[in-house]
Amino acid sequence: MSTAGFLAYSGLAMSRDQSRTAVAIATERDVLTELFAARRQLGWAGSNLNQVAKALNTGGEVPHLAAVIADIQRAAKSVQAAADRVANRQAGEAA
Repeated sequence: MSTAGFLAYSGLAMSRDQSRTAVAIATERDVLTELFAARRQLGWAGSNLNQVAKALNTGGEVPHLAAVIADIQRAAKSVQAAADRVANRQAGEAA
């Protein structure tokens, strides 16, 4: 199953669970929204990184290397923040 398929499946499954509160569902939707945004950021950053690798492999220069690395770091931080939110929510449910 692809990442997008998994996220869509998870989102639909969450919306069908009638035992959870609206606040819990809204929080999970926020996390899913954040994950989708992070996925887009990672796609853009990956594309930029591929262009950097191609330029370096052909002897070219990469004047925007710092910007590409900053994009990747921002995307990684977004993914980490979303993962932390999921982990914290799961830890709260287990307590």
